[in-house]
Amino acid sequence: MLAAMMTAANLGARVTGWGFVVFTAGSIAWMIVGLTSGQANLLATNGFLTLVNLIGAWRWLGKQRAYEDGGKSAAEASRRSAYPTLFTATGIAGMPVAGNDGAPLGKAVEALVSCENARVSYVVVSSGGVGGIDEELRAVPSEDLAFACDGMKLKRGRAWFEGLPLLAEGDWPATASLQA
Repeated sequence: MLAAMMTAANLGARVTGWGFVVFTAGSIAWMIVGLTSGQANLLATNGFLTLVNLIGAWRWLGKQRAYEDGGKSAAEASRRSAYPTLFTATGIAGMPVAGNDGAPLGKAVEALVSCENARVSYVVVSSGGVGGIDEELRAVPSEDLAFACDGMKLKRGRAWFEGLPLLAEGDWPATASLQA
């Protein structure tokens, strides 16, 4: 259960990777039970799961961790510069979003990037609800957001934000301007 919570929480490559390590330990333990009790099916199933879990640990503690570390080092170097200009694109999800008065509005859950010019078209902002239950999703055009290294701020007021149409689950617009 601990390993499942570690991987499902999506708290970064290290936590997810260690979740796979815990899964691996569990599948090895069940292989031992299968071996000592003569349960070939238990042994075979957990042998396969051990292989899958080892691949997960390698991917999340090796490759993905290296990607995250590289992005974080670039962002940290940018923050130390006279004019910070970088944050990771994957870091947009979860960034706090504040109104133009500085009051918290919600958090970014995704950014949609234009294929034509590689610019952020809009950011989906979640507000209300707890833990994703009863949350409201809205598409905020990138030109209405001020991006910073550790959050975003609306250039308009809360009333404007709350007047944006709610997004239907799994049915987001092609561009923020098409949501009227």
